Amino acid sequence: MWLPIQINEQSAEPLYYQIEVQLRALIVSGQLAEGTLLPSIRELAQMLKCSIITVRRVYQDLESEGLLRTRQGTGTYVARVEQRELDRHRLAAVIEAVDNAVTAGKLVQCTKDEINEIFQEALNKHYNG
Repeated sequence: MWLPIQINEQSAEPLYYQIEVQLRALIVSGQLAEGTLLPSIRELAQMLKCSIITVRRVYQDLESEGLLRTRQGTGTYVARVEQRELDRHRLAAVIEAVDNAVTAGKLVQCTKDEINEIFQEALNKHYNG
């Protein structure tokens, strides 16, 4: 199974984090349905050209969040997750991204009004145009 996960080698974010964020997004957005069999740890590591240990950590983290289930001998599947829990994960991802954006703005001395204007422009770009 092919997963649309993109690795940015130039990113300051750790590799496992990049994979985990993208895989979580595929699950909470419904792009990967309940019961979907994921590639084995070894297969995904080969696809992404990364360490087996990296993929194992991603699978373990998402399993501990209740998004994945591993069945011995059959593989790792997308778990059944209640809509309320999916919404919580979905919103948490956006909150984290917004918080990071505000932090980045503050680091370069943007004012609150400038940051607000940037967010309004982004909202208009994605929702009105």
